[in-house]
Amino acid sequence: MTYGVGVLVREGLVMMADTRTNAGLDNIATFRKLHLFDKPGEKMMALATAGNLGITQAVVSLLREGFRNPDTEQEERLLDQPTLFRAAQFVGHAIRQVHASDAAAMERSGATFEVTMLLGGQFEDSPPRLFMLYKAGNFIEATADTPYLQIGEHKYGKPILDRAVSNATDLNDCLKLSLISMDSTMRSNLSVGLPIDMVMLRSGSLNWEVNRRIDETEPYFHDLRERWSSALRKAHTDIPPPPYRD
Repeated sequence: MTYGVGVLVREGLVMMADTRTNAGLDNIATFRKLHLFDKPGEKMMALATAGNLGITQAVVSLLREGFRNPDTEQEERLLDQPTLFRAAQFVGHAIRQVHASDAAAMERSGATFEVTMLLGGQFEDSPPRLFMLYKAGNFIEATADTPYLQIGEHKYGKPILDRAVSNATDLNDCLKLSLISMDSTMRSNLSVGLPIDMVMLRSGSLNWEVNRRIDETEPYFHDLRERWSSALRKAHTDIPPPPYRD
């Protein structure tokens, strides 16, 4: 299990993912799940992955090394795509290619083909966009009405984003709220954990404004966790007790 989130607002894009993988209580490891594909000044993309690690790594390798694009019949990489929409289509093709080569063997061994991905970024002369891809290779896009998308263990972090994020939310606040969402997920599910990889891209800027890994030594994240916990405790004690008595 993992948790990845992308937030797309008027000011730009935030994406982050944890790094914990869990194949049993005694088999926990760290793998990067937020992958960057960029040409600064021209195109910036981030890909967050969730699902079977073997599948996601195979898809990412295809995107980096290239394969024959069925739309053009040319050998291409993700960075060769002309628009972010075409890039989302290309990621879908890569997922279907891995499915065609691996799914049958996985089913025979009792495994299932599970993968979801978030692709976000910005190309020159275009606004930032954010897509969520499914295991069939199809996808949906974030909109002004639905400004965030999640993959993996999403239920614990969703209420924070539902209450606080809109298309007009300040981009730095989006980064803070995404970290709170991640912390809430980590507290409720041990299969999600540090380090956290995150990026922030401001609309109109073709460079990462934030590109950082947060680990156990990060003072801001520890302070954020304590402040959020204290704020929640104060909020519930400030609310009057229920007046219900028989």
